[in-house]
Amino acid sequence: MKKKVLSVLLCVAMVGTLAVGCGSKDEGSDSKADAKTEDTQKDDAGDSGKKTYAIVTKAAGNPYNEKEAEGFQEVIEAEGGECIVKHPEAATADAQVSVIQSLISQGVDSIAIAANDENALQAALEEAMDAGIKVSCLDSKANADSRQTFVNQAGVTEIGQALMDAVLDITGGEGQWAILSATSQAANQNAWIDSMKEIMKDDKYSKLELVEVAYGDDEPQKSTDQTQALLSKYPDLKVICAPTTVGINAAAKVLQDEKSSVKLTGLGLPSEMAEYIGDDDAHSCPYMYLWNPIDVGRLGAYTSIALVDGTITGAAGDQFTAGDMGDYEVVEADDGGTEVILGAPFKFDPDNIGEWKDVY
Repeated sequence: MKKKVLSVLLCVAMVGTLAVGCGSKDEGSDSKADAKTEDTQKDDAGDSGKKTYAIVTKAAGNPYNEKEAEGFQEVIEAEGGECIVKHPEAATADAQVSVIQSLISQGVDSIAIAANDENALQAALEEAMDAGIKVSCLDSKANADSRQTFVNQAGVTEIGQALMDAVLDITGGEGQWAILSATSQAANQNAWIDSMKEIMKDDKYSKLELVEVAYGDDEPQKSTDQTQALLSKYPDLKVICAPTTVGINAAAKVLQDEKSSVKLTGLGLPSEMAEYIGDDDAHSCPYMYLWNPIDVGRLGAYTSIALVDGTITGAAGDQFTAGDMGDYEVVEADDGGTEVILGAPFKFDPDNIGEWKDVY
């Protein structure tokens, strides 16, 4: 992991829990914390001269998304902006379209969205851009026509390579393995899976058999059910790779509770996975990878600010400073659009999980 990313992680650990102060609301929620209406929030921002920055996550109740929103909120408020956090009720494109249309009507200055579907949001996001709203993606991208740029956690190939090599290592180089993904439309999941499949073409992986790609829709219960189904269908299964924080947590519990010999790797939150990380028979996950989701949100906020103030347009070659995170450059993405890459994936194992489990 780059030194600048590690330094930010350490800063996050020292700062601790951040106070919640921006207008955060789940769609359909009647929380008393949302005493101000969205229109009032926008009016207040206009009266104060503040720019209004919105972040739209994949769904309510997703701890990873909540950490992203926390980082986004931290930066926006520190930089003097007005922040709106939106957690759709479901991890679907329809739920996000509803949120986007609401934000358009409010006249926000920017929208940063973790897309639930790469193509289904295009009409709504194009409408937002036509209205003068700066649109970026973070964590999971919409297609190139639907955004100005994308804040990517790590390069797709780097993630695919790390996960594929983990499967190779944990299986001992041969045998059956399966993938437990989020939704079948999730752009980031699909890109990582496609990368893994491409890497598998190398002779090095020729003795590995990918038996199924299952989808838990980033729902704990469905991910649990899918894990149990994989165990039932494939008695010779050796490894499950779950490139989703919800899926890996659900699978880890199933495997460990059932004392299964099947092992697990993927992308997980240290705070949720610490009890499952170990290199013995008592633990289901020898090691996993991730990046700091708070940093994804923070970089997403700095990117939104740079788009709104005109420092960048989202074109390849644009450069900006992301506070104490350092300098970043907008680069070409493999889908014809552009992206800003946070850094390389970080390995969490028995030797370091204790350092990170209380951080995020």
